[in-house]
Amino acid sequence: MQPSTLIRQARQAAGLTQTELAKRARMKQPEIARLESAGSNPRLSTLKRVVAATGHSLKLDLDEEHGLDETLIAASLRETPDERMRGFESLYRFAKEFGGRAFRPDGS
Repeated sequence: MQPSTLIRQARQAAGLTQTELAKRARMKQPEIARLESAGSNPRLSTLKRVVAATGHSLKLDLDEEHGLDETLIAASLRETPDERMRGFESLYRFAKEFGGRAFRPDGS
């Protein structure tokens, strides 16, 4: 979730106007409006302070859904060991031919 959306939703859930939230967070209303604008990128400390002023707390957690495509794993497991080995060999040949050009002979 974007910080701007998080702040706006927390403010609205608390039934506060931007001016009321600004007073609670010891900020000015235009600062709250800027934080609620798409693309805002506040510091974590600012985000926590503004959210706390709505009566909510901020909880950070890692999103386990990014970076791992389980459908690719499942598809690979449906292949026979020979099919997986041929796929690996094909990928290895490709990497050796095209990827090796980006490396120096000393391995750096």
